[in-house]
Amino acid sequence: MIREKNSGRTWRADFVSRRLAELYPQTPIPLAHEDPFTLLVAVVLSAQCTDKRVNLVTPALFRLADTPEKMARLSVAAVDAVVRPCGLAPRKAASLVGLSQILCERHGGRVPADFAALEALPGVGHKTASVVMSQAFGVPAFPVDTHIHRLAARWRLSSGKNVVQTERDLKSLFPEADWNKLHLRFIFYGREACTARGCDGHRCEICKTLNGTSAEDTAADGPLAPLYFSTRGGASGLPKMSVLGRRSK
Repeated sequence: MIREKNSGRTWRADFVSRRLAELYPQTPIPLAHEDPFTLLVAVVLSAQCTDKRVNLVTPALFRLADTPEKMARLSVAAVDAVVRPCGLAPRKAASLVGLSQILCERHGGRVPADFAALEALPGVGHKTASVVMSQAFGVPAFPVDTHIHRLAARWRLSSGKNVVQTERDLKSLFPEADWNKLHLRFIFYGREACTARGCDGHRCEICKTLNGTSAEDTAADGPLAPLYFSTRGGASGLPKMSVLGRRSK
């Protein structure tokens, strides 16, 4: 099989990049927004919440406040009442009001195009900052969410011990110019084809190509180990993630 002859990460990465580009030539940003601030707000709300639900909630929120100045004047309780369907509402509401106040006080009411400045804002971790930098400002970044972490492990593009390692591995495999679109393509494919429960590493098209159609096809490499997601939240509000025993030896 071609897979057996070309089983290295570089070949896998090249195949994944080409196939995802064929499947998703367009990469629309899933979160509805009008500018860097409304994108930042939407990304903060998306922690442990679906983009679909966020997009249902943000129109009402943005009618109240679609700028840092307006958001900074709202009470936390007022924001909480609107964003409650997104979950973790008290924390997210406090973060949105707090970061808006800081944007007004330190950044002239604008979202800074700077990783360090973004990560200094309440409720903004590295993943959130990466999404804003890539999608609002076009700066190359590869934010890793649960879908990307899962796919990178299934496709053996990363050891997947944690999201930091996964991000580092993916950045080393793919050209920097491709990061922003590829990040979204991973997410689209993870939601539609290689879902957490719908694929075991041998069912979807890409998994079949890379890993074969059964565990026996990857016996030489060892079976895919299950992903483990802890329930303790990380700095960005997303669950901390790790993978136990990537491969049996």
